Parts: sequence; C-alpha cells; structure tokens
Amino acid sequence: MDQEAFLDAVREDNRTALSRLGASKALYADTAGEMDDGSVLAAAGDRAHHAAETFGAWADDETDPDAADLFAAAAETGRDHVETIAGEHGDYDPGEVPAVQTHLRGVEGTVERLGAFVGWALAAGNNTDQVVGYFVGQASPGTASTFRDVSDDHDEHVDSAGAVLADARKEGDWERAREAAGAAIEADYDDYFETLESLGVNPKPVC
Repeated sequence: MDQEAFLDAVREDNRTALSRLGASKALYADTAGEMDDGSVLAAAGDRAHHAAETFGAWADDETDPDAADLFAAAAETGRDHVETIAGEHGDYDPGEVPAVQTHLRGVEGTVERLGAFVGWALAAGNNTDQVVGYFVGQASPGTASTFRDVSDDHDEHVDSAGAVLADARKEGDWERAREAAGAAIEADYDDYFETLESLGVNPKPVC
C-alpha cells in the first residue's frame, strides 16, 4: 500500500460516516441545535482549540522527528484558527472537549497517531465545509472565506500525514494506521449520532 491507496481506503472505509459528518445535521449537532452565528463560531473554536491542545501534547512526546514536526505544525495551525475565530466571535472562551479529541488523547504509538490524525483531519474538513456553507447562507462572504482557508488547512494535514506515513514504514503499518483513522472518524460520528438522537432528530438522512 502507498500513500494514495491508504487515503483512498480510509475514505472508502468511512464513506457513510464522512458523508454524514459533512452534512448540515453535523453542524446542528455541533451547536446542540443553536444555529446562530455565535454558536457556530463557538463550536468551530472548540474544535480548533482542543485539537491544538491534543497535537501540541503529541508533538512534545513524539520520538519520530517527522511526526513531531507534523503534530507541532498542526498545533500551531489550530492556535491560529482559534485566534481567527475569536476575532470573528468576540469574547470566545473554550468549551467542552469534543468527543473526537477525547478519543485522540487516548491513542498511543506513532503510526496509530498518524492514522488517527488523518481520520480527524478528514472529518474536520467536512465539518468546516458546513461552516462555510452556513456563512454563505447568512450572506457573510468574508467569514465564509475565512473558513474555506481553515478547510484547506485540513486538506493539507491529510496529505502531510500520508507523506509521513509513506516514509520508511514497516510491513503492517498501513493497516494499523487505517484502523486508527477509522476509529477516530467513528468517535466523531458516534458523538454526532448520539447528540442528534438526544435532540430528537433522526441522524440518518431521509430518502
């Protein structure tokens, strides 16, 4: 397996979950049904803040220099996102740790963390695309453009992590990373599903 095949496999393995995490109901779940500008920005800020905390901690105890650099860069990008969102929001203060970050903080091992990072970034990119769509709908093109840049950063994270995994990996590492990616996406999806059910909303699309 190579980088491209790995990323394709993760997307295919988790096609349904990623699709639903990239739908409008995911944003509704993130805001606990409070679909206003402040709630959407606060939810995005929480995702960015707690991701930066997670990846900063990973960078500090990572022994693989390429992985450490990736995690440190992701933490710095996350902090930049928080500052940008705070500028849009005003008096933003971090809220509860998202379920996916709670999951990630329990992941051990370089390969597993790289895989989980890919899963997180794929889901986070889909989530951010919904934030873009929300602000387009609110006729706020400047804020929508800001979140397009955030989404682009998540796409870069996916490619960068794949490249680190491709560098001198041992037999079996791709599968371990693939499983870890799926578990991270599942953690995000399970929270989405449970939150919508608690709000009395059917998590599955009605055809």
